[in-house]
Amino acid sequence: MSQANELPEGSAPEAVTPRQNEFNLVWVDMEMTGLEPDTDRIIEVAVVITDMHLNVLAEGPVFAIHQSDETLDKMDAWNKGTHGRSGLIDRVKASTVSEAEAEEELIKFMKQWVPKGKAPMCGNTIGQDRRFMVRYMPKLEAYFHYRNIDVSTLKELCKRWKPEIVGGFKKHQKHTAMADIIESIDELKYYREHFIKL
Repeated sequence: MSQANELPEGSAPEAVTPRQNEFNLVWVDMEMTGLEPDTDRIIEVAVVITDMHLNVLAEGPVFAIHQSDETLDKMDAWNKGTHGRSGLIDRVKASTVSEAEAEEELIKFMKQWVPKGKAPMCGNTIGQDRRFMVRYMPKLEAYFHYRNIDVSTLKELCKRWKPEIVGGFKKHQKHTAMADIIESIDELKYYREHFIKL
């Protein structure tokens, strides 16, 4: 139960030595071709490690996952437009990384920071990412604790209990995996300050 990786709240990491800590948080974001794991596929995945105070300890690898032209052509207009503008479709076409290869590398990265079965999966609407992970990266999903820390839960509670603060956090809607993770961490910091008020 070492807390050796813990940084003073608000401080920035300076070449933090990787060390397993069960209180570290693992943030995940995936971009997919659509919303249905049975028919859609993962096209990008990234992870970030923070300490329990939400200070970033490490940005993990970001993988564009190769998918066939046939799979990409099945995307709806929103996905084609969003992932086309961000450059993700071109990165996916150029990628040689499979879901299994990305899964293996992400587990290697996570092993440096958290023991198996201890870290909740953190993110925004993270249940959706988990559904795809169960289907296409089951070993990675199994490395996490079964619990989630879902920032969207706090957003929905704010809408109902304290709607005046919801508009105080503006999303940039970049829809790339790493940008979305950093935004989710910042959003949770916002709710911690203005809604939870520790």
